[in-house]
Amino acid sequence: MRIETADLKDVLVLVPQPFRDERGLFTRTFDAKIFDDYLGRPGFSASFVQDSQSRSAKGVIRGLHGRAGRGEAKLVRCANGAVHDVLVDIRRDSPTFGRHQEFLLDDKDFQHLYVPPGFLHGFQALTATADVCYRIDRPHDPSEDLAVAYNDPDIGIHWPLPVTAVSPRDASAGSWAELLTHLS
Repeated sequence: MRIETADLKDVLVLVPQPFRDERGLFTRTFDAKIFDDYLGRPGFSASFVQDSQSRSAKGVIRGLHGRAGRGEAKLVRCANGAVHDVLVDIRRDSPTFGRHQEFLLDDKDFQHLYVPPGFLHGFQALTATADVCYRIDRPHDPSEDLAVAYNDPDIGIHWPLPVTAVSPRDASAGSWAELLTHLS
């Protein structure tokens, strides 16, 4: 497994090295020692306390979601299919505050992301079915949920497909400007 930096400060791209042969492939999707050694924080990966998975149909958008308070760190990967994944930096003291970055996560390259606390996250399913797996470092607390509209013009995300569905929560999410008043 190789680890690369993203354009957004502190976001890491984990790049597995699949072994492919006539049977198919085998890949290690996570290696705690490599990850912890890279961060210089032995035992850090043991702090992930929850694994979750979502399944989405083509065109579905989930997000943009985040957490208030201490935020949450997470590892995100697409185990089946492909998604257009987006991160937005909401850390006021970050040099990449307010910027977003888009990634392709799929079941061909198995690239996945380490998302530190202080980001909004969302994705759009690009294939008939897309399964996204999350490893999260804190139990979910609904009172800390943040959401910004996936189509907010101030963020300016380009979603590659027509939107086929969003949840009621995402359809009624607030704006980037409204979130900024809560972050100050």
